[in-house]
Amino acid sequence: MALTGRFILLALAGAIPLLLFPSGTTALWWLLLLAAVLGADLLLAASPRRVLIRRSLPASVRLGEDCTARIELTNTGRRALRARVRDGWQPSAGAADPVQQLCVPAGERRIMPVRLRPQRRGDLLAHHVAVRSFGPLGMAARQRTLAAPGVLRVLPAFHAKRHLPSKLRKLRELDGKAAVQIRGAGTEFDSLRDYVRGDDVRSIDWRATARRQTVVVRTWRPERDRRVVIVLDTSRTSAARIEDEPRLDTGIEAALLLAVLAEHGGDRVDFLAFDRRVRARVKSSDKSNMLNQLVTAMAPLDSELIETDWSQVPAQVRAVASHRSLVVLLTALDSGAAEEGLLPVLAQLTAKHMVVVASVRDPYLDELRQMRGTATETFRAAAAERALLERSAVTAAIRQLGAEVVDATPHELPPALADKYIQLKAAGRL
Repeated sequence: MALTGRFILLALAGAIPLLLFPSGTTALWWLLLLAAVLGADLLLAASPRRVLIRRSLPASVRLGEDCTARIELTNTGRRALRARVRDGWQPSAGAADPVQQLCVPAGERRIMPVRLRPQRRGDLLAHHVAVRSFGPLGMAARQRTLAAPGVLRVLPAFHAKRHLPSKLRKLRELDGKAAVQIRGAGTEFDSLRDYVRGDDVRSIDWRATARRQTVVVRTWRPERDRRVVIVLDTSRTSAARIEDEPRLDTGIEAALLLAVLAEHGGDRVDFLAFDRRVRARVKSSDKSNMLNQLVTAMAPLDSELIETDWSQVPAQVRAVASHRSLVVLLTALDSGAAEEGLLPVLAQLTAKHMVVVASVRDPYLDELRQMRGTATETFRAAAAERALLERSAVTAAIRQLGAEVVDATPHELPPALADKYIQLKAAGRL
């Protein structure tokens, strides 16, 4: 039996006669009357055991957006249910009104809507609903916790989507929809035009030149239907929090923007989340919604407190793409992890593929090395300077192995990686 504020006040009122008449019968009768009223109120309360619970949830919601969970309560008893109902969501679900008062007549049902605004990505779980049934006087109540399991998948926010229109305009320019022509090896033939000074002599079409009796060169457009393989590192280094989000979430944003951009560019995109085993995989398909598949696969990803086994990555990429592809590695450029794991196997990838290593740089390091007012700040500046020098050394080693590096702050990494893709596509290096 649950005690309410009214019951506590009534109990205090019942204690007054005990103080005024410690040996009389008035206090006894008063307490008996109080107990009878409470007992009657409790007996007249509808049994929560006769309540049926059914939960309905949307399949998914994007992080930062609102949704509504609905609890359907059916009163199968013979008394009206006057209840306080609590929906048992975890705090990160952002439930605005998880506790509500409901009155359900006998044999009827009511819907209890609960507004949710999730605060973290992943699968949010709800296991139960607590029903506290009050009597007519509201002085006593019965309570029972009823099982009502539910799962709400919270998809990545994809804030980097705002960069997509500008990047798509650049792609359309490369495709010849604007007055831009791209010349170079490794691109698809577009058209013929007269030779002008500065054109590559290797682009001269000698047959067309013989027919026209003037020098003619071929113009090219970026190749389509190339393959882009995105590998997202989910090891311990992805758990580091930079600015206001984990490194893993920044990598997800960058991977989403690049994948959507490459798909619009006519390329085939494959995604792989990996540390020592595959955590998520999305294969390219012409008939499916790539963005929907990606956000669904990325939603439950979490950082694993283990080191990445980079020796398995070439085999994983080979299983996805047997021909030359653009391989994008979203990982950390920390000196220890990269030197021991990534660098020894990077040569295997660059021998066959175009490789881009993308990483999040902490802008706080740049701030620290500028502050040298006190001895403590000077030591911190020295540590930040050393960390940045080690990062530069790792970057130089990666470039020596033939890979490109995109190193940017969290908000700059997604557009910077997209620009690198467009740059490589324009140069015919994919």
